[in-house]
Amino acid sequence: MNNQTTITRRDFLKLSGASALALTALPAFDGQALAGFLGSEQAANQMGILIDTTKCVGCRQCQAACNLRNNLPPLPEKILPNQTFPAQLSATAFTNVQFFQTGGAEDAPVFTTIKRQCMHCLEPACAAVCPVGAIVKTPLGPVTYDAEKCLGCRYCMAACPFNIPKFEWDSANPRIRKCDMCADRIAAGELPACVQACPTGALEFGPRKELIAQAQARIGKNPDKYVPYIYGLSAVGGTSVMYLAAVPFDQLGLNVNLPDSAVPELTLQVMDKIPAIAITVALLAGGVAWWRGRKTRAGEPESSIEDAEH
Repeated sequence: MNNQTTITRRDFLKLSGASALALTALPAFDGQALAGFLGSEQAANQMGILIDTTKCVGCRQCQAACNLRNNLPPLPEKILPNQTFPAQLSATAFTNVQFFQTGGAEDAPVFTTIKRQCMHCLEPACAAVCPVGAIVKTPLGPVTYDAEKCLGCRYCMAACPFNIPKFEWDSANPRIRKCDMCADRIAAGELPACVQACPTGALEFGPRKELIAQAQARIGKNPDKYVPYIYGLSAVGGTSVMYLAAVPFDQLGLNVNLPDSAVPELTLQVMDKIPAIAITVALLAGGVAWWRGRKTRAGEPESSIEDAEH
């Protein structure tokens, strides 16, 4: 008899049922506590990134630095000019430089480039809907993820107004993946890897209130250069990553129809469903576990039950 400890599929189902039942005892998201934090001096001094698209030359050094820091696949040696690669953010791309034709003629197009990443909302819907605290808004500003706590429910993906969190669909042990603004580097007093790698000053890192003042000063001194708006200043309650641009933001793939207030309606809608879903999962998992246990007690070997599933 093999003495090696293994977890059978039956054990997994039992554990899943217990975990689902535990979800029903979790407290609701404490909106009042978050509101108090957002109105504090600590929140005003959260760190952020100001991205000035007028200074971006599309070199992708920020993208390469992000991939290196997060052990993601490196960029290919050759990428076509003015090509967005990869085409969108994914579980293996936390940031990418996107190219948009914003002027010029067909034979001489003019492109504007924009770095895309997690926006690190001040009032993140992804953290609000997470039933186990796997995603949190840290006091310094980054919105971080803890794979050890994650249940894989993917509520964060449904709640995010910017469609940022991605799931490792091809992994046997999948995680949610996204930019964490190099939270460990910030905690150590260092710059995020992307900001440190930028050679043109298109990325500025610092306290959010100082970045806002800097952005307002740039717009005031160069009114003909900038759209008179800071993207992320107030959208969905404000974000820690903000943008300046010379062209309308919708021409750069940014959603300009988001409300200025945070999105508690979506948060509450998702949170309200969690207890019912948890109970359903628990009942189904418990029923399957009971049936499989009865078959085993009746003398049918575990291996035959496993084989019947294939």
